[in-house]
Amino acid sequence: MIDVHTHCLQHTHWGPEWDTNWKPVYQREWVDVTPADFDEAMADGGVDLAFVFGMRATKQGVRTPNEFVARFCRETTTETVGFMSLDLSDPDAMDQLAEGLSLGLRGVKLYPVLAGFDPRSPSHDPFYREATRQGLVVLWHMGATPSPAGNLTLSNPLLVDDVATRHPDLVQIIAHMGHPWQRESIVTCRKNRNVFTDVSASWARPLDGYLALVRAQEWGIVDRLLFGSDYPMWTPREATEGLRELARSGGAGLPRVGDETLDWLLNGNPLAELGLGA
Repeated sequence: MIDVHTHCLQHTHWGPEWDTNWKPVYQREWVDVTPADFDEAMADGGVDLAFVFGMRATKQGVRTPNEFVARFCRETTTETVGFMSLDLSDPDAMDQLAEGLSLGLRGVKLYPVLAGFDPRSPSHDPFYREATRQGLVVLWHMGATPSPAGNLTLSNPLLVDDVATRHPDLVQIIAHMGHPWQRESIVTCRKNRNVFTDVSASWARPLDGYLALVRAQEWGIVDRLLFGSDYPMWTPREATEGLRELARSGGAGLPRVGDETLDWLLNGNPLAELGLGA
């Protein structure tokens, strides 16, 4: 199993953002995971390889250092692909990109809804061109945020369509199927051959999750769906159980989540399509 959505950020990386804006909504403490915790959860869920990242939204004080992610990945026994976390509104974003590359990180996590930058701005084209040239995977948080500091107009998956139209060779992943804009994610993936979407947290809103997977089947983009647990918000085991429950949804006369869809999510290998090897 390949898990494309796991976090290694620590409470200190959040600045005041978690305690002030997220904790009141989720009613839980942020869990600081160690490499040993990570390995245990991945092994328990049957994960063979995981994408690992933190977050960066400079204005909100959120920052996971590239060096931390690289070190975390070195200290896991799970096979990992480390992602740098960038905020494209930072004046030194390209320098941070170069640093991440020097550390062996192979992807970039972007969080415009909280960072406050517009993905469509031509000012970001040098970043997109360099990411394409370096064969990096760009994973976007698209969709909802519990933070009053966020700007939801910067989180609709259709923004990724604009980027993909200008940079068709850039490999991009829309996280969480862009919830609650899953249909927008689906048609963006259908139109753009190098855009994928992960299903992390789909099970948290069961009706939306069921409809999203069924619609992905109807629009013929199941091969663009990627498994993601959103660890440590959920473990891979919890994510798998949540997806299996969605596959049991749908009453008489309603379409079902197909066995082939579930099998692809849990057993498929999209690495070659993502440009990360066979």
